[in-house]
Amino acid sequence: MHFVEAKGILTGGKGHYGMNIYRGCSHGCIYCDSRSKCYQFTHAFEDIEVKQNAPELLDQALKSKRKKGMIGTGSMSDPYMHCEEKLGLTRKCLEIICHHGFGVAVQTKSDRILRDLDLLEEINRNSKCVVQMTLTTWDPLLCRIIEPNVCNTQRRIEVLEEMQKRSIPTVVWLTPILPFINDTEDNIRPILEACAQVQVKGIICFDMGLTLREGDREYYYAALNRHFPGLKERYIRTYGNAYELPSQNRERLMKLFEDFCRVRSILYRPKDCFSYMSVFPEKFQQIRFPGI
Repeated sequence: MHFVEAKGILTGGKGHYGMNIYRGCSHGCIYCDSRSKCYQFTHAFEDIEVKQNAPELLDQALKSKRKKGMIGTGSMSDPYMHCEEKLGLTRKCLEIICHHGFGVAVQTKSDRILRDLDLLEEINRNSKCVVQMTLTTWDPLLCRIIEPNVCNTQRRIEVLEEMQKRSIPTVVWLTPILPFINDTEDNIRPILEACAQVQVKGIICFDMGLTLREGDREYYYAALNRHFPGLKERYIRTYGNAYELPSQNRERLMKLFEDFCRVRSILYRPKDCFSYMSVFPEKFQQIRFPGI
């Protein structure tokens, strides 16, 4: 872990912003696209870059916004990885978002988010909060291989249930689904049923498969060699050096996914899920908060 003084913290505009407090990750997921060389990391991925002035930058940025909006975090690096326990920067930023009356959409794989339930609930009461959770693998033993340094899927379902109890809407990322590993109905169906049980608002699944590019591919194949001997060679025979690696079961699994969501009125088209998360409620635009 190393610390930097960032020049800015928010990206985007027009009422929908992105924010990454950390750069890199300690969760160790074997498929992580953020390892790809296109993101131009100048440090080891596990050597987390900490934007130590993120709360100050965020406070300054939100003071200057004439119109409130949604702030997304977690798209590149999980805001609740291990170092957040000690540093608490995500919590400080949530406090600032709450103070200024903005909304937030948090994406994570970690149950550490439960620490901030009080803030998430207050933000949702005063504007809008959406919690996003990635679910890929129902089998806890397989999950420990694929996502080794983070809580398993069953625990993440418990987190979603806690959000549901507090009327905080949730969206699940059902991605990536790894060919020849977890691309089965026995894996997908129980995840979907659990999502319905905890009343998620939407499920994002671009396709049944994964993407690989330089940097990410090498790390993924090294993991296959360690945990699934011979599978790397099967990938190469099947997909070559392709960027998109669709499951050979994709049509059947996508039909299962889409039919399941339609019957239960769960948002499943990515554009609908993103639209829901990005829209800030107009009724909160003119509300003034203490100290603003």
